[in-house]
Amino acid sequence: MTKVIVVDDDRDTVEVFCEYLGIKDIQVLGKGFSGKDAVTLYKELKPEVVLLDVMMPDYDGFYGLRNIREFDPQAKVIMVTADLTSDTEKKLQELNASAILYKPYEIDSVVSTIDRVSKGEMLLETI
Repeated sequence: MTKVIVVDDDRDTVEVFCEYLGIKDIQVLGKGFSGKDAVTLYKELKPEVVLLDVMMPDYDGFYGLRNIREFDPQAKVIMVTADLTSDTEKKLQELNASAILYKPYEIDSVVSTIDRVSKGEMLLETI
């Protein structure tokens, strides 16, 4: 069973997301609501995969990804966003995100992405 943390500033999204993951036999170790939470939870729980929203007030997903990478360069971090701009994609590539899921997403594609990333696949080419 893959162990993950889920971080998004929308609490309802986090709850629904976690319920779906549980149904799909993915264990949610922790829930956070900011990039700062993501870093703290990663250090405490050491999940196999992080699901991290990009756009959040105060400490965004870029902050979370950057600081998780500093702590563990091998961390598997899937970024979740509705931002389809090339600037965001480029920044996520530079920060070495493992994959990007674009909202709205199908739960089966989320599960498939988690499975592939947990096995070591990088689904986002770095530049």
